[in-house]
This record gives sequence, C-alpha cells and structure tokens, in this order.
Amino acid sequence: MARAMLEYTKTVLKKVSFDASLFCKEVQKAIQNLLPYELEELKQFILSLVQQNPELNQCLIYLKP
Repeated sequence: MARAMLEYTKTVLKKVSFDASLFCKEVQKAIQNLLPYELEELKQFILSLVQQNPELNQCLIYLKP
C-alpha cells in the first residue's frame, strides 16, 4: 500500500509540474503523507523534475537536506 502511495504522489507531481505553486502544495502534502524512507526516493524524483523545469526550484525549500 505504501509503495502505491509513493507512485501516486509521483504521478500527481508530474501532472501539476506546469504550475509551481500547485506543485509546492502537492510536495507539502506528500511530505505529510509518506513514510520517512519513501521521502528519500521522492527527493530524488523531485530533483530530477526540477532539472527539467527550473521554475519548480522554489519548492526545494520543503525538502530537508
């Protein structure tokens, strides 16, 4: 079940990547809902999306280093 939530979150983030504010809201929701070990994979996924869409860079503040 948890893996399904991570995959669903990735799908949602891809779909909202056209709007930075909406993307940031979805990132915040994902951080609240995912398990700690899933967050590492999500961070890598978000970093790859940011490379493709630099305007999403502002959402990196929600990811802890």
